[in-house]
Amino acid sequence: MEQPAPRTWRERVREDSVFVRRTLIVFILIAVAAFLWRLSGTVLLVFGAILIAVILRALATTLERYARIPHAISFYLALLLVVGGIVGTGFFFGAALRGQIGEVIEQLPALIESAAEQVGITDPLGEIEARLDDGTGTTIIGRAAGFGFSVAGVFIDTFIVIIAAIYLAYNPRLYRRGLLSLFPPSNRRRIDKALLMAGHALKMWFVGQLITMTAVGVMSGLAFWWLELPMPAALGLIAGLTNFIPFIGPILGSIPAVVFALNISFETMLWTIAAVTVVQQIESNLLVPIIQRQAVALPPALALFAIIAFGVLFGFLGVLLAVPLAVAAMVLIQQLWVKGVVESNGNG
Repeated sequence: MEQPAPRTWRERVREDSVFVRRTLIVFILIAVAAFLWRLSGTVLLVFGAILIAVILRALATTLERYARIPHAISFYLALLLVVGGIVGTGFFFGAALRGQIGEVIEQLPALIESAAEQVGITDPLGEIEARLDDGTGTTIIGRAAGFGFSVAGVFIDTFIVIIAAIYLAYNPRLYRRGLLSLFPPSNRRRIDKALLMAGHALKMWFVGQLITMTAVGVMSGLAFWWLELPMPAALGLIAGLTNFIPFIGPILGSIPAVVFALNISFETMLWTIAAVTVVQQIESNLLVPIIQRQAVALPPALALFAIIAFGVLFGFLGVLLAVPLAVAAMVLIQQLWVKGVVESNGNG
């Protein structure tokens, strides 16, 4: 049996250099992951800005394409339409809704106490607070304040995200080119295509989500009005807004209505639960399948695991952005990994 020829020093140096390069790549990836983990809150804010920028850019592109508005003007007109729509809605409906929502918030604790007493539970809010105490006297409110979830902090973060979104939406190519410059020239076209497809998927997802939220809010408000619940518009608005978060949102959004109904009568509570169930069935079995024909069809199990994972890792902001993050990640993985690596190896 022939012995393999001894390796030359050039071959040994080449093999050692390959090993060293691969080791350095692993360490760099670990360092980048650790860096992103430390800045996870900032990364989520950046993604929130990107999501808003995608929406603004989509509206500007629609105006430019169908209304024949020049590119330089379409963005400012889109921004004006969004701001004007928010301000106009708040002007026409804000006073009534603010009053109703204020009454809901004011009455809800007392109603929870009253509803709990009907089923034999005393001091439910105190019991919840005690169970959330970690044994050191620090309750959930104290922990929330310690993590910086203050009203001022939320407003500052929101302001920063909106300003960043405006800059991103005004000239997205500038930032996309800057990101592409970090990659080898041979891969830039494929990565650019993947980024564009992820942006399109986020746009379609948001449009579909906006349609379902509006439909759920309107149907819920009409159902609560028919059941003669107090402040049906505010309860419908809460149901529509919380529907932004799949699985968890509809449950949270229905709690105020159920509490109000229970304080009217047990029969009204049962009718309210039935109405909420019917609305969610219409959404999940009728609206969502129609919308998913045009938008990205995210598997329900994947959406649920994304909500759980991002919620554990990043808290409430992770839950809020879990589904759009999963949509963007699914498209990027499909374009950059499955089509770029798996399919090419399979064809090879």
